[in-house]
Amino acid sequence: MTVTYEGITFERLGHASKRLETDDGRVIYVDPWSDVLEGEPGDGDVVFITHDDFDHYDPDGIEAVAGPDATVAVYEAVDTDELAFDVVDLPLEGETTVDGIDVQTVPAYNDPEGDHVDDDGNPFHAEGEVIGLVLELSGTTVFFPSDSDALEHHETITADVLIPPIGGHFTMDRHEAADLARHIEPELVLPEHYDTFEPIETDAEAFAEELEADGIRVELF
Repeated sequence: MTVTYEGITFERLGHASKRLETDDGRVIYVDPWSDVLEGEPGDGDVVFITHDDFDHYDPDGIEAVAGPDATVAVYEAVDTDELAFDVVDLPLEGETTVDGIDVQTVPAYNDPEGDHVDDDGNPFHAEGEVIGLVLELSGTTVFFPSDSDALEHHETITADVLIPPIGGHFTMDRHEAADLARHIEPELVLPEHYDTFEPIETDAEAFAEELEADGIRVELF
């Protein structure tokens, strides 16, 4: 399924893999994972990677989606030696430009005092291991928190489109994601990172209904 907002087409390829196409034909992928891709589209102009979990940083997935002149931008903490591409490093926190796209990166992690920790009490994603992305595309701001809790600094971000994980366990759950959406007040919410594995099964319809009751548009793309 695809959703169009202000001339940008959003497609959730599965899990946390996304394809965006702007009205001028530029194609952007975020965290492409080969397990959920259909074929090798090879049409990506820019590929963004937020961290090195296997379902987000997948060299085979990057190879499958990247076009011949693609720009691959990866969080600088990820070891990209095996990639057959020149890589643009993305900082933990800051602003940069990638192939003409204004990008803000923000820290993403699980609170060690929160619920999303392993059996030993360690956060599934420690501080410094993951980044979220805020992309400016044709005048539309899109925020991808990536694998993270809903954090206080996320609430200060201004975004037209919010693409949060809602599966819980490894990330914020649907209730926490809904609270984040209420703080940010985007025009559109497109949830991801749910129902792929048993620990992250959730009621996406209930998530949508909860936010739509507050006047926030949600599409289960």
